[in-house]
Amino acid sequence: MSEPNPYKDGPDYQWGPDQQAGAPGYGYPHPQAGGYEPTVAGGVPVPPQYPPAPAGAAPLLTLGDITIVGDQIITPAGAMPLKGAVWNAMDMSRTEEKIPTVAIVLAIIFALLCLIGLLFLLMKEKQTTGFIQVTVTSGGRHHATMIPATGPDTMHRVMGQLNYARSLSV
Repeated sequence: MSEPNPYKDGPDYQWGPDQQAGAPGYGYPHPQAGGYEPTVAGGVPVPPQYPPAPAGAAPLLTLGDITIVGDQIITPAGAMPLKGAVWNAMDMSRTEEKIPTVAIVLAIIFALLCLIGLLFLLMKEKQTTGFIQVTVTSGGRHHATMIPATGPDTMHRVMGQLNYARSLSV
């Protein structure tokens, strides 16, 4: 049993002529009025799905959980048409440069023997953390995925794949 909705189940709420208490009224038209057909997803109307990709079709490109197969974009939320898709990417990664702990220990040990040990402090280590967010919008649907940044060149690699996806979407 669902919990009462204080906005709809309160004493002052007036139900519309085509609504009843407890029925979903999410602003979608009624199925008999030419709207969407309800599906199994809790009775909530869902936009029509595109036909599945042909069996055995090889993926042209994969970006995170977005896959391009034939003339479709396959996502966990369903398929979208490839033609006219809008692709975007945002770099949410960062690369930090720091002195490794080994270099500090060696500098301290050799600094006691001679001042040349301070050269160990010139050792640097780069570490990249974060994600690249890739979004696609097509056929009135939108999907976003996060690709982990493994190095400073991850954004360039993802942008190359994204430009290929854009060329397929024309």
